[in-house]
Amino acid sequence: MALLAELTHRCPLQCVYCSNPLHLERAGGELTTDEWLKVLTEVAELGCMQVHFSGGEPAARRDLEQLVQGAAQSGLYTNLITSGVLLDDVRLKRLSDAGLEHVQLSFQDAVAEGADRIAGFKGHAKKLEFAKAVRVAGFPLTANFVVHRHNLERLPAMLDLAVALGAQRTEIAHVQYYGWALQNRASLLPTREQLERATAIVDEARTRLKGVLVIDYVVPDYYARRPKACMGGWGRRFLNVTPSGRVLPCHAAESIAGLQFDNVRERPLRDIWHSSEAFQRFRGTDWMPAPCRGCERAEIDWGGCRCQAFALTGDASRTDPACALSSDHARLLEIAAEDAASSGGNFVYRKFALSDD
Repeated sequence: MALLAELTHRCPLQCVYCSNPLHLERAGGELTTDEWLKVLTEVAELGCMQVHFSGGEPAARRDLEQLVQGAAQSGLYTNLITSGVLLDDVRLKRLSDAGLEHVQLSFQDAVAEGADRIAGFKGHAKKLEFAKAVRVAGFPLTANFVVHRHNLERLPAMLDLAVALGAQRTEIAHVQYYGWALQNRASLLPTREQLERATAIVDEARTRLKGVLVIDYVVPDYYARRPKACMGGWGRRFLNVTPSGRVLPCHAAESIAGLQFDNVRERPLRDIWHSSEAFQRFRGTDWMPAPCRGCERAEIDWGGCRCQAFALTGDASRTDPACALSSDHARLLEIAAEDAASSGGNFVYRKFALSDD
């Protein structure tokens, strides 16, 4: 259905919840323009419908316009997932001319102080400026707010800001604890009470803003009783290509030790999608242990998140601890209680220097 094209790990922001891997790819290891254009052609031939240009910050690539044009020429719907801080109305016009169809703009908070602290970069004012340019240019706009312990009290202000910016859709996404976010879990995880208040606010806003703003809501699995169908199921609907060309079933899959991922520089994308060992490993239901195997929800949640199972148990083939039927569920609740009650330490900011240690 969709390709997440992680063009680069370069980004001026240093967000403490970033889902990029701890080892960040340097510019010298990134796919070239021609290699990315080949990926876009191959994924369109597979029947893919849309491409999400992401990073890092995709605008750090000087060839972004050329890649957007290549995707559009291949018949792909093009979405740019961006921080907005490296873009202006001039480059936005070039992207529009190249065939860009949608912009998803990330925000760290509704106010500059909170946003800039989490991002490790003073970029909030620039984001507001860019959002206005997006609407003037006529693009549909999705405003993405990542929420956590430190900004949930301003959730109503975030929703108001999305409306004020003219966004047609907003995503209120609780931090998902992979990559750099996992390093900062004890400083970011909200309490159950915070989560319940946030959910009530979203429910009320969905009714109040119906027809004005579509609200997508992503909750943290640490308080769940049933796992989510991560990426619609492993290797079923989505694929991710990293800056260096590795092909993943989801953006966090490289966190699973022992799995080897094929590279578009060495193997055709169609072959990787259909028959690579990594994509086959957790595709479907045959791999499932009890209690997933035979569960009436096996083809609804597809066993939950493999990356989360690995992060919490060290075994990617175990039942996702978010499921109340998992033997690890009690431990998940303990972790949530411990981290939510923790004052946390200093944030570990996403930096290349740290990723190389």
